[in-house]
Amino acid sequence: MAKPKSKYVCQNCGYVSPRYLGRCPNCGEWNTLVEEVEQKTATLKATPRVTLAGTKTAPQKIEEVTVAKTPRIDAKNAELNRVLGGGIVPGSMVLIGGDPGIGKSTLLLQVSGSLADQGGKLLYVSGEESASQIKLRADRLGVSGSDFYLYPETDMGSILQNIEELKPDYVVIDSVQTMQMPEITSAVGSVAQIREVTAALMQIAKTNGITIFIVGHVTKGGAIAGPKILEHMVDTVLYFEGDMHRSFRILRAVKNRFGSTNEIGVFEMRDGGLVEVPNPSEIFLEERLSGATGSAVVVSLEGTRPILAEIQALVTPTAFGNAKRTTTGLDHNRISLIMAVLEKRAGLLLQNQDAYLKAAGGVKLDEPAIDLAVAMSIVSSYRDAQTAPDDCFIGELGLTGEVRRVNRIDARIAEAAKLGFKRVFVPQNNLTDLELPSNIQVVGVKTLSEALRHVF
Repeated sequence: MAKPKSKYVCQNCGYVSPRYLGRCPNCGEWNTLVEEVEQKTATLKATPRVTLAGTKTAPQKIEEVTVAKTPRIDAKNAELNRVLGGGIVPGSMVLIGGDPGIGKSTLLLQVSGSLADQGGKLLYVSGEESASQIKLRADRLGVSGSDFYLYPETDMGSILQNIEELKPDYVVIDSVQTMQMPEITSAVGSVAQIREVTAALMQIAKTNGITIFIVGHVTKGGAIAGPKILEHMVDTVLYFEGDMHRSFRILRAVKNRFGSTNEIGVFEMRDGGLVEVPNPSEIFLEERLSGATGSAVVVSLEGTRPILAEIQALVTPTAFGNAKRTTTGLDHNRISLIMAVLEKRAGLLLQNQDAYLKAAGGVKLDEPAIDLAVAMSIVSSYRDAQTAPDDCFIGELGLTGEVRRVNRIDARIAEAAKLGFKRVFVPQNNLTDLELPSNIQVVGVKTLSEALRHVF
């Protein structure tokens, strides 16, 4: 009998090596190559797509294909609907990733209860918890439903069989790293297993119009564990972000075939589960101190949603030879660039000053429109002079000190006016053909120096 051949597959990027290597030559990660037994091609014979009714797919002329006007399904969760682009698309595959304990299973259990209450048949497959454990959490969250089925199983053969028998409208897989195809001999959670499990689920979703939610574990770097092809195969990729020391969670779309990317939804984790936060701007600004220096408010855009956030800066003389730059929630290189512009164009001596900057509330800001607010917070701390508490700032800074135009300026100004701000600084070029609101003063500035003259 011939000895079975082995190969070593990187669990981070999928690189295949004929021998063991301590470090993957493709992605550079250490100790990620795992031995897998090569499969015979006869055992992995491809099969055509077949619906649960037994109908095989066949080639069609494009003129003969009918596009049914299928309405999106309301998840009874405004924040999730926003991130998905207006609701759940029937027959789609949604991948949700996030750190352990962040609330992925809680969110899906709450959404499953809402879908079941609307008359949908739902199958919740868990490879990590027993049915009694899920029931305990469902009772705490107030989740129930007559057509809500729990199935603690990891064998994909049994799962596919039960999907064929139940014919559910929705399927939740928690998580894909715990599922196992019986034809694959590699370890659970390996690249081969994840790839085959996702392919089988995709075939079920696309041929039968079943919406499938998949939970994915993440690596220590924050990316979803497994091969990158996992994110390519699904329709929507959502990342559940948050700080374990805070109760707020952000659901962010990084891929969406049916809506906008970089959309976010904000939730608060409470004893009764995740609660939607309809106005996150109030949350991010509620603890702002009046009269404090080194603080400026920016109207940032996350997808289509304008959010007001506070940027804080602390500038102090350095005790060492090289000045230190530390950021939280902001891009470190962007801060270095803005400080260089302030030193060259505004005459601030910052090369001997330590600078510590953060976006308060745990939010991450990375768009160019925050540049002007960052500059104002740095100048406020450096001069020990406060900005007006009802001022906010919008604008991108160029290397020559000009304030450049940004997109969606009307929505940003409207959000600032709604929260009671009296004055907003915007790029002068954005004021062209702009209908100015009457309840807030809009100040157009062309350069950084002009903005500093208005504020300080």
